[in-house]
Amino acid sequence: MRLIAASTLDDYRRSGAYLIDLRTKEEYEKGHIEGAVNIPYDFLEDYKKRLPRNRLLVLYCEWGTTSILAGRKLSQYGYDVLSVNGGLQAYRRFSNM
Repeated sequence: MRLIAASTLDDYRRSGAYLIDLRTKEEYEKGHIEGAVNIPYDFLEDYKKRLPRNRLLVLYCEWGTTSILAGRKLSQYGYDVLSVNGGLQAYRRFSNM
């Protein structure tokens, strides 16, 4: 699991990474990064076997803490995972969101 700067997230999105929003459904519906799928952290264990193994996973949450925890967990299962440092809050500073 590696951390990436929020300013580089769009490059990963354009290259085909699988973007996962770990926030609650309600938070996701209030606004999310285009192309992200919502898998709340509390349900990640249920979804882990359905995640694509042939794609880079990029995780984000509101502040970056939950995505680090999730990234470590998914890395243990053999996924190639990145976590957005500072989460959605950091991304908002670099985008027109």
